[in-house]
Amino acid sequence: MAYRTALDGSRAEIEQAEATLRRPDLSGDELQELRTRLDPVAERLRDQLAEIGPKLDAARAQLEQIGPKPKDGAPAESPEAARNRLERESAVAYLDEINRLAGTLALQAEQLTGQISDRRRASFTKALFQRSYSLVSPDLWLTVAQSFPRDLRALHLVTEGLWNRLEARSSPVVLTLLGLAIGVGAALHIGRRHLAPRLVHRDPAMAGVTPFRKLVAAFAILIVETVPAAAGSILIYQALALLDVLPPRLLSVAAALLIGLAVLAFLQGLIQALFAPKRMAWRLIEVPDAIAASIFSLGIGFGAVVAVGRTLDALNQAIAAGLALSVATKAVVAAIAALTLALLLRTLADRETRDEACLGPYIPTGAAVAGPIRMLGWLLAGLVTAAVLGGYVAFASFLVDQIVWTASLAGLLCLALLACDRFIGGTLRDGSRVSTMLQANLGLRRKSLQQLGVLASGIARVVFIIIAAMLALAPWGVESGDLTANLRAAFFGFKVGDVTVSLSTTIAALLLFFGVIAVGRVVQRWLTGTFLPTTELDAGLRNSVATAAGYVGFFVAAAAAFGYLGLSLEKMAIVAGALSVGIGFGLQSIVNNFVSGLILLWERPIRVGDLVVVGDGEGYVRRISVRATEIETFDRSTIVVPNSNLISGVVKNRVRNDSTGRVVLPVNVLRNQDPARAAELLIACAHAHPDVLTEPPARVIFKKIGDTWLEFDLVCIVDDVAKQLRVQSDLNFAVFQTLVQEGILPPLGPGAMNVGGLEPVQAALQSIADAIGSRPAEVVPEPAAGASGDEEPTRLTRRRTGAG
Repeated sequence: MAYRTALDGSRAEIEQAEATLRRPDLSGDELQELRTRLDPVAERLRDQLAEIGPKLDAARAQLEQIGPKPKDGAPAESPEAARNRLERESAVAYLDEINRLAGTLALQAEQLTGQISDRRRASFTKALFQRSYSLVSPDLWLTVAQSFPRDLRALHLVTEGLWNRLEARSSPVVLTLLGLAIGVGAALHIGRRHLAPRLVHRDPAMAGVTPFRKLVAAFAILIVETVPAAAGSILIYQALALLDVLPPRLLSVAAALLIGLAVLAFLQGLIQALFAPKRMAWRLIEVPDAIAASIFSLGIGFGAVVAVGRTLDALNQAIAAGLALSVATKAVVAAIAALTLALLLRTLADRETRDEACLGPYIPTGAAVAGPIRMLGWLLAGLVTAAVLGGYVAFASFLVDQIVWTASLAGLLCLALLACDRFIGGTLRDGSRVSTMLQANLGLRRKSLQQLGVLASGIARVVFIIIAAMLALAPWGVESGDLTANLRAAFFGFKVGDVTVSLSTTIAALLLFFGVIAVGRVVQRWLTGTFLPTTELDAGLRNSVATAAGYVGFFVAAAAAFGYLGLSLEKMAIVAGALSVGIGFGLQSIVNNFVSGLILLWERPIRVGDLVVVGDGEGYVRRISVRATEIETFDRSTIVVPNSNLISGVVKNRVRNDSTGRVVLPVNVLRNQDPARAAELLIACAHAHPDVLTEPPARVIFKKIGDTWLEFDLVCIVDDVAKQLRVQSDLNFAVFQTLVQEGILPPLGPGAMNVGGLEPVQAALQSIADAIGSRPAEVVPEPAAGASGDEEPTRLTRRRTGAG
């Protein structure tokens, strides 16, 4: 009966909410109040469903255990069994009825909640995009000029009412308390600027400030700047409200002014915490000094424009100003805010034109984040300007407010994320007292503590990001209740047919899968190290048995995980059949690469960062996906290799077992040198290099005794295969210098060539020369110098007829 009474109460509240929702004139606040009343009812119904479900399942199981009634003609059952069956049937019928009723009411409550959210969203959108006057419209300023005398008289009446109220409340006690509150509040607002440098000393000349000190100083400056201003504003407002010295309509103006002052103090503290103008050593976000100063001045200016706009809007409402004056005020404030934002973005423009010598265009630090932020800022500035000119002043004013709100959330989120990395991850990652204590008391390794620190920091970052996103989306009509409902449905599950899909069930199935895998690995290691060595099986068969045991453990783990998820073998067979049809119609290569990728990720014959040789290409593995593997070569090219090639082809992994590399340095010395002395010098050069390992030690291999040279190989091991080329170059320089200094490798003189086997040619040439020298000379007449014609005297000369 308790369930029935609770459901009757829930039904009455839901029916009342449904009747209220039929009213067409509900405001946004009334809809929010209705949602606030309805959410606890839906939560209570969900709790009842969660409580009734297991009881109903247990009652049905007990009824099935008793069995059906005996058929006609069968022996009658005992009265006790009949009574027990009747009680179980009654319990099942009652719990089933309650379960159905609670489910129906819960569904009705969720539907009403959705209707409320839809109406609030529609009302918000209608008010946000309601068109009014344009800033450049003559009608706007003409209407403002016409209604300005009336608005001025209203302001005069409100001022007179203020003075009359002050005179009526002007007792000595009231004036003393009011003056004291205003004085203390003003002192807090003004004194914080002088108090902050004294409490938080950040020396601009200090160098080498640790990240921890930067972060602590940032939080301290934010608190010192914000808390006194907020306390002063609250103190003045409470004094004005309690002493009743202001009319109610002017109290909202004072509240807007005081809130604006507190927000300005918060913005000043946040910008100083993140950018630390004139204190580069304490800056959390690395930007130049000029940009930090511009962010501080223009950011405060933007906040001041928004605060003034809020105060003027409250004043217009207090004096019941005309629509034209309110629109003009909001439009002017939005236009000034857009101009201020544009100036700020202009100062953030990247003017760097230098190029790096080897890596292409110069990319400034933080460009991956600053670029999209600047693009978003220019987009918002353009939207605000377009909305003001197009007459959508409400939308423009809303955008300006959201710029301040979102920027403040982004700054706080940045501080929170830095705190996560420093205080959570850094505590376990560095050699701190906490990590040392955990290592000593729990026996955890340093690497395990680092992994825990990274995991805890990541979880905290996700939580902060979700909170910031919910707060940023809240002014846009996205309610936290809707988000939490979606998260609850994703975590605790929703039904798709007969299968319940939920994040919690998926996580539990993954934990079960990895748990069974771990047990399978233990069994596999026991087989490999303990049982199989005692058998008479050969090494290859023992390895096959151990591998088969590993695959069996994997399939058992997969079956257990799928069973926990509610996926039966029949459904898995249907899915496998559908996949086989798709594979048969042309997905062989895709599935081949996919399965090969899974094998690579599971067996890990190659890993990210390994130095591999595939065909003619050699480089480092940068990424392994389920389809292909990316290898970066030494010339910074990227080779995309299908995973099936890595599984079916030959791959040389230089760092499969360890990252050490082997350096072989061929060296030749003259044959007349002492080989033992040459080997000693080579070993000394290897030992002198800091990257050469001492174990295994470097050694010299005497390869060959040539006709002119003695050939050696200097073999040594380096700790990282990536250092091979550099160490080989260094050793070449060192060996050459050492051998030259010792005279074992003398400098080369003039070139000489010895040619053998030409003795017959030399003898033949000598015979020809001798034959030519033994022939008689021939007398040839030659004309005398200076004579001509027939009268020229002649002389005899001896000329040889051959080459001589």
